[in-house]
Formats: sequence, C-alpha cells, structure tokens
Amino acid sequence: MHAVETTHSVCRVDAWAVDSAHCQAHYQIVAEAEPDVLCRVLNYFALQFLTPRQVNVNRQEDLLTLDIVMDGLSWHRAQVIGEKIRNLISVCTLEVWPADAVRPQALAAGAQ
Repeated sequence: MHAVETTHSVCRVDAWAVDSAHCQAHYQIVAEAEPDVLCRVLNYFALQFLTPRQVNVNRQEDLLTLDIVMDGLSWHRAQVIGEKIRNLISVCTLEVWPADAVRPQALAAGAQ
C-alpha cells in the first residue's frame, strides 16, 4: 500500500464564468420539513467542494426555513446552484442575492 496525496483547493473553478469576481451569496429557502431536505440542499454545495460560511435552519409547523451564506463563487455559479436547489421537490421557494445587493423586497416583507 502507498499513500495518495491530495491537494484541497478552497473553491472549484467556475468554467462558465472564469473572469467573474467571486461574491458572497445569500440563499433563503423555504421547504417542506422532511428529514432529508437539509442534506439534499447542502449536497449541492458539497458536490462543488464548497463549504457554507453560515447555515441557519428553523422549523415552523410543516416548513423549514434555511438561510445559507456562501463565499467564493461567481454570481453565475450562485444562480446555477440556486436553480438546482429550487428544482428539489420539497423546496417551496428559493431566493438568492449577492451580499452587496439589497435583499429582495418579497423576503424583506415576509421577514417582518
């Protein structure tokens, strides 16, 4: 036997937006409160070798609200991941916005 050396990169290169600056993306997801929802959502980031900066999950009745902050990806890549998450059967709504932008009105009104 012999050891296999690996190098861990902080983030994966975005092949579709190589010249784009990286941003911090905020995701707010409302999904049905099923036991595997959190794992399925976070798996989309894990498949891209990304680790969230922050994850908050709250359950109210039959719904989960997930707030995820992710660093180190282009805005294009953040949107692509968001669309994949949005397509999960248990996801009711998903909003994503860059940290330097104003939070979408629908979310700001719903948070009060």
